[in-house]
Amino acid sequence: MVKLDDAIIARYEHAGHRFEILVDPDSVDKIKTGKFDLEDDLASDMVFKDAKKGDKAGEELVKEIFGTNDIIKVAQDIVKNGQIQLTTEQRKKMQESKKKMIIDMIVREGINPQTNAPNPPARIEAAMEEARIHIDPFKPVNEQMNMVLKEIKPLIPIRMEKVKLAIKVRGDAYGKLYGEISRSGQMIKEEWGNDGHWMCVLEVPAGMYGDIMGTIGRKAGDSVEIKKIN
Repeated sequence: MVKLDDAIIARYEHAGHRFEILVDPDSVDKIKTGKFDLEDDLASDMVFKDAKKGDKAGEELVKEIFGTNDIIKVAQDIVKNGQIQLTTEQRKKMQESKKKMIIDMIVREGINPQTNAPNPPARIEAAMEEARIHIDPFKPVNEQMNMVLKEIKPLIPIRMEKVKLAIKVRGDAYGKLYGEISRSGQMIKEEWGNDGHWMCVLEVPAGMYGDIMGTIGRKAGDSVEIKKIN
């Protein structure tokens, strides 16, 4: 479980009663979906009426309000319908983490159309600061990235796109390379040739295709052929 000192309070108030749980700040999105691990994502399996004082909410009241005492379902309801209580330091830490994730995603999936190479992370971060972009610590990265792109496009040349790679692998190297290749992007097409080679078309983020080609090439040596296709 997450340490108590690192946890944040999720609070839900209803019918004059208050319910609180202690959660991992990095797990808020997972908890909202109900697909989370009790051991990893909560600091305690208790529902409190005041977490700071350690005052536990009565089980009968919890069941009356939430319809269950299942901590997974109760935690999901509290996080989805309540409020997250953050200290200034916790909010700043979460914002910085989300900001880094957004920058990393833009680097992976975008290119500078003037150079056909990824924009450096520092350049993207500087553009975000110039645009005075506010990062929501609780919104998913995918939801915020479009907003960030809209704000920084007037400041730096950037285009989000994917590229396709045609890959041909010698049959005796297929087992060694398939996992690496399939993890690198989206498999559009795959087939075995009459000559015993396995071939595929892989769609990858534009900013990453050079690294992906290099990684696969180093691992495969002369047993693979890779080329960028339109």
